[in-house]
Amino acid sequence: MLRRTIYVTLIAAVAAFAVYWWLTAPSALALPAPTRKPDLANGQELFNAGGCSSCHAVPNQPDRLKLGGGLALGSPFGTFYAPNISPDPTDGIGRWSEADFVNAVTRGISPEGRHYFPAFPYTSYHLAEVDHVRDLFAYLKTLPPVSGRVRDHELPFPFNIRRNVGIWKLLFMDVRPFVPDATRSAQWNRGAYLVNGFGHCAECHSPRNVLGGVISSQRFAGGPNPEGEGWVPNITQKGLGSWSEKDIADFLETGDMPEGDSASGAMRPVIKNLAQLQPEDRAAMAAYLKSLPPVDGPTPPKRKEGGG
Repeated sequence: MLRRTIYVTLIAAVAAFAVYWWLTAPSALALPAPTRKPDLANGQELFNAGGCSSCHAVPNQPDRLKLGGGLALGSPFGTFYAPNISPDPTDGIGRWSEADFVNAVTRGISPEGRHYFPAFPYTSYHLAEVDHVRDLFAYLKTLPPVSGRVRDHELPFPFNIRRNVGIWKLLFMDVRPFVPDATRSAQWNRGAYLVNGFGHCAECHSPRNVLGGVISSQRFAGGPNPEGEGWVPNITQKGLGSWSEKDIADFLETGDMPEGDSASGAMRPVIKNLAQLQPEDRAAMAAYLKSLPPVDGPTPPKRKEGGG
């Protein structure tokens, strides 16, 4: 009887592990053949829309195009370190193929076939058109290579097990592409594409559940800073109802708010990138953000009275 129980237990354990292994297997995108030459100008525009240098530029130096990584990104699950995405062949992405890059950006899969942690916002980038990701890759290859390998992430068990990210993706990652809304204007659709895709605005401006997934019913409604300090504002009409489209577009360029305050914290480097966009793209993002219905988010903490 004991032997039979052991056998049944072992068979059940093997079967459970097989199911786990199957469910968590990375699923790469089959990349179609290129239909055109990469558009470097578009790649640069998307680089700025995505704020790539905000995370990947080497900290504490002035050149936003030195993408050697190293920035520490705090989270409830541990500390992530932004990788080197410069064209360096040893420490960066200089040896990556186009398919490697597209799968990294849109599927969160490394060239070695492992899951990237979702601190990398591929849950938004999956909306990007493949040709646009190709444009971005071509632009990155024009930037200066930066040597230096970034330190490993500092994550406790079990969050350090990459295979588990496969379950997280099943729960929280939708890989459907962006579909324009035929009832909306071309400007609105461009704004929706940039805000939800490369701009990945919801990644910071939405509250998350205990597993780190965006709470879809409160998308863009603000919440605790994912890095652990401060509060990220509500950018639906609940938070920006008094702002005009021009106010929003101006803020994306200058960081100046209509009431006189200015962007601070992690938003400042984001503004530095968005300021490089074509004015019509900032206007498109503003048009889309202004259209977001009011959504109640978590209640921010009260400001302390007095003090310095």
